[in-house]
Amino acid sequence: MKTRLIKALGITCPVIQAPMAFAAGGALASAVSRAGGLGMIGGAYGDAAWIGQQFDIAAGARVGCGLITWKLAERPHLLGRVLARNPAALFLSFGNPAPFAPAIKDAGVPLICQVQTLRDARQALDCGADIIVAQGAEAGGHGEARGTFALVPEIADEIARQNTSALLCAAGGITDGRGLAAALMLGADGVVIGTRFWASHEALVHPRVLKRAMAATGDDTIRTRVVDVVRGYDWPGRYNGRVLRNPFIQKWHGSEDALKLEAGVEAAKWAAAQETGDIDVATAFAGEGVGLISSAAPAGDILAKLMADAQRCLAGAAA
Repeated sequence: MKTRLIKALGITCPVIQAPMAFAAGGALASAVSRAGGLGMIGGAYGDAAWIGQQFDIAAGARVGCGLITWKLAERPHLLGRVLARNPAALFLSFGNPAPFAPAIKDAGVPLICQVQTLRDARQALDCGADIIVAQGAEAGGHGEARGTFALVPEIADEIARQNTSALLCAAGGITDGRGLAAALMLGADGVVIGTRFWASHEALVHPRVLKRAMAATGDDTIRTRVVDVVRGYDWPGRYNGRVLRNPFIQKWHGSEDALKLEAGVEAAKWAAAQETGDIDVATAFAGEGVGLISSAAPAGDILAKLMADAQRCLAGAAA
């Protein structure tokens, strides 16, 4: 399989592993990169010590790093520290990339911008993004409302209209080879995959939470702000997160204002549950594609099967 993304990033599979906050560490990123994709460390909310530790764990593997853009704006000094680790790419999500694009471009690091709307895509193209990630609402974790199947070709058409060299990746609900093949047919150069790699041996996920997720279907996920409220994260209002339903989410979804009044007690309860894997309280950020996953596996095996299945799909379509 040959796509422009493979050529641009020097990889053998047109797959970027999503920089999932708290789950995508150095072990996962290095495993994906060594298997032929591009692994990403989930830099998330900007814990510089943790990010440095994960680059060390990656042990020289060619990996990138993702950062939440609105949080980076609060601590812009972090960008220089990440760039000093010579990442294979810098992945910005959820905010205006313009203030950070010049430093990333000057460092010679490919700039990946994840977007949720056509308007966001145009902004990222104006900033000189090398890769646009069109993220549909099916994705796990934070996002917005547009669906992958319509958003991807709309942004593909915009890139063509502007006659730019920017590449396009699809994200949101892409979990197996069928999803990769479909994304390429929609005009993407590759895909960004989160939930399937979240369910890998290398991801930083509590075993009990993972076991619960493997029994779930896409119907068991919900977009909500409950987790951000209980963690005290002041996310911009346009975004919410897709998680697995559990009694804690069911209790507080739609009652976020009441949760704020109980934030101290509930935050302590939630944090303890994350440590112990209490599945009635601990929250799994998972996309609708979780219903296509029945077991965890090594990241390299996941990528190999995904590629083989995609090639069969594409060959069948050609026939």
